[in-house]
Amino acid sequence: MNNKIWQKLLKPSTRSFYLEGKKLSNYSFWDWLHGYVYSRWPYFYIGVGTGEHRLSRMIAPLWKIASKVFQFESNGKDHGKKVTFADTYHGKVVPLEEAKQLVTINKSLDIGDMEQVIPYSRARDIVLLNPDHIAVLECPCRASRSTPCEPLDVCLIIGEPFAGFIVEHHPRRARWISQKEAMDILTAEHQRGHVHHAFFKDAMLDRFYAICNCCSCCCGAMQAWQNGIPMLAPSGYVINIDRNRCQSCGACVDYCQFHALSMENGRLIVDEEKCMGCGACIPHCEQHAHSLVLDSRKGIPLEIQKLMGN
Repeated sequence: MNNKIWQKLLKPSTRSFYLEGKKLSNYSFWDWLHGYVYSRWPYFYIGVGTGEHRLSRMIAPLWKIASKVFQFESNGKDHGKKVTFADTYHGKVVPLEEAKQLVTINKSLDIGDMEQVIPYSRARDIVLLNPDHIAVLECPCRASRSTPCEPLDVCLIIGEPFAGFIVEHHPRRARWISQKEAMDILTAEHQRGHVHHAFFKDAMLDRFYAICNCCSCCCGAMQAWQNGIPMLAPSGYVINIDRNRCQSCGACVDYCQFHALSMENGRLIVDEEKCMGCGACIPHCEQHAHSLVLDSRKGIPLEIQKLMGN
C-alpha cells in the first residue's frame, strides 16, 4: 500500500507517533510497532507483564519470543553489546520538587545522552515537544490488580506525541489536564506515600514519556526491582534522620515503599543501601526529622532546571 494512503488511514496521533519515530536513525519499524502496541493496549500489555491478566500463562511463551526479537534489535543498534530488559524500560526515582519541575516546563526541550543521570544504555534522553500537553491516565498497573490502590488516575503522560496518542485512543481512561492539575496529583500522591518515577522506554522513541506515581503493592516496575531486575535508578539522594528530632515513633516505616526503614529495639533504623531517595516518608514525620541529602552512591539527581541551564 502506498505510504501516503497508509498514513491517511491512521488516526492523527498515530501518524504523529510514526512520523516522530521516522526522524530517529536508530529507531526501527519494530521499535515503533512495539511502542504502538504498548501505548494502544497498555492494560493488556502491563497485565500480561505483571502476570495479572487471565491470559498470561497462555501468552507467556509468545511474550518471551517477542522479547528476544526486540532484544536482538537492540543488540544490533549497540554493536553487539548485551542489552538487558532494564536497559530498554526503566524509571528514575524523582522527589516531589523535581517531579513538579518536569510538569511545569514551558518550552520544547532536547537533552540527550544523559548517561550520568540515567545510567542505562538505551532510552535516556529527554525530548519534550509541547511539554504543556499533559494527560492523566488510569494506572495500568493498578487497574490490573484485583484490589488496587486508589485513585487510579495517577499516571502523567507528558508532551507529544505521547499525550495526544493516549487521549485519542483511551478517551474513557485518560483526559487532558493542566500543569497545575498535574502538580496537584503529584502532591496528593506524595501525601499518600507513593513514589514518583520518571519513566523511559526504548519503544517510546528512546526517551522520557511519563511520570508514574507508584506503590510497591501494585507497581510492576517496583516488584521487578524487588525481584532483582534493576529497572529503577535511585534519585541521587538518601534519607537523613535528625536524631535530635526523631522520637522513633515508627510512623514513617509504613510509608517506605522500598523497605529501607525499620524499627529495631525501639530505634528507627535506615538501610541506606535500600533507600532510593524518594522522600515519601518525609511528610509523615510529625517531628520533621526527615530530609533528603545528596549521596554520590545514588547517582546524579534528575534536576531538569539545572540540565536546561547547562
